[in-house]
Amino acid sequence: ITIALAASFVAEHQGGPQLLYALFFGMAFNFAANGEKIHAGIEFASRQVLRFGVALLGARITAEQLAGLGADSIAMVAGGVVATIGFGALIGRLLGRPGTEGILTGGAVAICGASAALAISAVLPKNEENQRFTLFTVVGVTALSTVAMVVYPSLVKAFGLDANAAAVFIGGTIHDVAQVVAAGYIISPAVGDGATFVKLFRVAMLLPVVAVVSVLFR
Repeated sequence: ITIALAASFVAEHQGGPQLLYALFFGMAFNFAANGEKIHAGIEFASRQVLRFGVALLGARITAEQLAGLGADSIAMVAGGVVATIGFGALIGRLLGRPGTEGILTGGAVAICGASAALAISAVLPKNEENQRFTLFTVVGVTALSTVAMVVYPSLVKAFGLDANAAAVFIGGTIHDVAQVVAAGYIISPAVGDGATFVKLFRVAMLLPVVAVVSVLFR
């Protein structure tokens, strides 16, 4: 709450995106996560409160906003998910790695980062190597997503993307839901709303992907 109030104060008086200030303050006070008195509260806020907040953002999306994205954009996002998983499997094969690793990393990048990695891993054959690679994937995809959250809004400005294109770009490429929300609203409320919908659409594809993977490796 203290960091949120501080970020709001700075944004109101100095200008700039509120979420970006919150990110910087959060990084500066990262050491506090190790404190016994507030560790449990931070864990609760970063899970239950964060997920509830994302759900509220999803509830704000209107039919008019969905229509504004267009069927072409939605089809492109769905095709991108399938293509990314296929590309992951292809790269894994070219590197001589097991097929499970290519599908796991491709699915994590394509859908929702660490959550997708854990969900897909749950239906893959259970062995120690797969467990180690799942951990590696979770760490890697989380690190890349954090970098993208900071860098991609600058790319949107550099390429001069409009709100619709920016929403598809942010929501269709960044891995984690919370990081999509942060990057989108750093740009503008309209981009944040659109990016949230695009991301939630990717998340919705997790169930059919897990079902297909479970059939392939049953």
